[in-house]
Amino acid sequence: MAGMTRHIVLLRGINVGGHRKLPMADLRALLAGLGYTDVATYIQSGNAVVAADEPDPEVVGAAVREAVHARFGFDVPVMVRTLEQFRAVVAANPLDVADPSVLMVLFCSEPVDTAGLTSIDLAAYPGERIAITPTEVFTHHECGAREAKLPAVVGRHCPGEITARNWRTVLRLLEMAGGS
Repeated sequence: MAGMTRHIVLLRGINVGGHRKLPMADLRALLAGLGYTDVATYIQSGNAVVAADEPDPEVVGAAVREAVHARFGFDVPVMVRTLEQFRAVVAANPLDVADPSVLMVLFCSEPVDTAGLTSIDLAAYPGERIAITPTEVFTHHECGAREAKLPAVVGRHCPGEITARNWRTVLRLLEMAGGS
């Protein structure tokens, strides 16, 4: 595996409400078919860890997106971070994590509109907090992620695409990638 780069692959909006069905066994086969090795998936929401000769996560993301479209017939946003980038995401979290199910990380495909996000009046979102980094946004939701309003607001301040994962999933993916 010398010279290989570990990547964490996050697909947005698959296996939600019976739409865009993509069994994880099929995703693993698709990723292996692209030449990635040491492929593993986590839960049914489009999380994978791979090793690739390609060091650029954007190139990996584009290849996965194109392959999913060609094989399954739907366009799905794909965010990819290298193991080092993913470690930095975890290290950058400034929010307390008493319950990992209420802390979300929103992974953005393009730089975050920091000015737009810092101008949000958080008083309009009681029980929710936000922390911003250049390519991720952390949101905390006292009433649970299902009741969260801030992720949709964040989406309006990110010029590209976003996908969210709870803190438990983020830590599990980091562990699977060999980063903890």
